[in-house]
Amino acid sequence: MTTLSIPPYPPSPRDDATQLYRAFKGFGCDTATVINILAHRDATQRTHIQYEYKIMYSEELTKRLAKELSGKLEQAILLWLQDPAGRDAEVLRQALIRNDLSAATEVICSRTPSQIQIIKQIYYTKFGSYLEHDLEPSTSGDHKKLLLAYVSIPRYEGLEVDRAMAEVDAKALYKAGEKRMGTDENTFIRIFSERSRAHLAAVISSYHGMHHKSLKKAVKSETSDLFRYALLTILACAENPGRYFAKVLRKAMKGLGTDDTTLIRVIVTRTELDMQYIKAEYHKKYKKTLNDAVHSETSGDYRAFLLALLGPNH
Repeated sequence: MTTLSIPPYPPSPRDDATQLYRAFKGFGCDTATVINILAHRDATQRTHIQYEYKIMYSEELTKRLAKELSGKLEQAILLWLQDPAGRDAEVLRQALIRNDLSAATEVICSRTPSQIQIIKQIYYTKFGSYLEHDLEPSTSGDHKKLLLAYVSIPRYEGLEVDRAMAEVDAKALYKAGEKRMGTDENTFIRIFSERSRAHLAAVISSYHGMHHKSLKKAVKSETSDLFRYALLTILACAENPGRYFAKVLRKAMKGLGTDDTTLIRVIVTRTELDMQYIKAEYHKKYKKTLNDAVHSETSGDYRAFLLALLGPNH
């Protein structure tokens, strides 16, 4: 469920465009108005606002915002203005450019097959290269094999599960990992890249029932580095995506300093999808609301924008 709060009778896109133009005029930018408008409009409304702004003022709204804003607020709002798939394509492109393979892995391994197909199409349209081709030189080893398989292989997205097949996969993973010396990584890659989320959730259950140990622990002990992170992300999103992203956000805000790139990426990309569930999981696990955590780790207009996306603090 989304945390986005939209006025019951929002102004027309033309009126919003006019208000944004006025916010840019004069000395400095009226960021409060910018946030009040853009943080309370859905993807379709934001697209219409950008269209009207271009028609009325012969200028791209994104270019004007880039001139008026700066730093983390600029980064967050410009990412928010894009449609969901375009946003993911942009995040992947930037992650690969700066060699942030954890971010690229998170986005790929937490998206559904249908989402990935749209992301791939937009990625090619925007950047003139195939996502697979850009992953090739940026990744290596089993991590590369898994990501390339994950973005290429179509997977069932329904809830039906063949329990007998889930038991077969659980046995195969045990034989490929804990039962032998060394690890048969190809079996892990095949099962994790070909099976649906519902099926993998059943495999997790079967594995625990048959071997009295969690599949997650097996992955941790049998694999390493980014390959392990990719497998664990796929497993976590098969079981509970909300809990997975709650952990990602906690890690971004834990300790000295804040990983604002991750904070922005997760909040902006999940607000219109499942942020209510993420907030609930965060509170359940860490006994603190996500809003309070973000409030303590951010400041100024940047804080105001993220909190506007997160909605009421409860």
